Amino acid sequence: MTTPPSISVEPPHAAGVTRLLEAGSSYSRALYPAGDGCLQLDAGELTRPGVTVYVARDDDGTAVGMIALIDDGAHGAGRAEIARMYVDEPARGTGIASRLLDRVETDASARGIRELVLQTGTQHLPAQALYAKHGYRRVAPFGRYVGAPASICMAKSLVGFGADLLDERPLAVGE
Repeated sequence: MTTPPSISVEPPHAAGVTRLLEAGSSYSRALYPAGDGCLQLDAGELTRPGVTVYVARDDDGTAVGMIALIDDGAHGAGRAEIARMYVDEPARGTGIASRLLDRVETDASARGIRELVLQTGTQHLPAQALYAKHGYRRVAPFGRYVGAPASICMAKSLVGFGADLLDERPLAVGE
């Protein structure tokens, strides 16, 4: 990939997205053969109101990564969930996952979302490291993940998100 991937909001049935969903599900099933950690939304659930799917595409338009933002009120006012993060294996290590997270966090903050929550699995070590690097911290299980032993839940506050962009501006008129 010679240029950064484009990231856009797309329907979950757009070209290449179904392939990413299937690859992500296969990856999880390989990590959790007993099915303990496969608590993933399917394409049909991604079409419901309040769900936004972001897709990263390479120079050729091939879908190489995705993430979903679920802002349906299920987690309370000002709180939304990240789900179905997946990057194709050949594209891993190129920054696509970080770019997807940055885009979702920026859009969520602009919508007034104050906190993002997510679930990953105990065996998804690279995912845990990625989220920790981006400021997510472990929290108690929430929603459908309560009582799921292979789940790790994480959250990140978006309060003050992007405030570093204001550092060069005066805090008040006349400063």
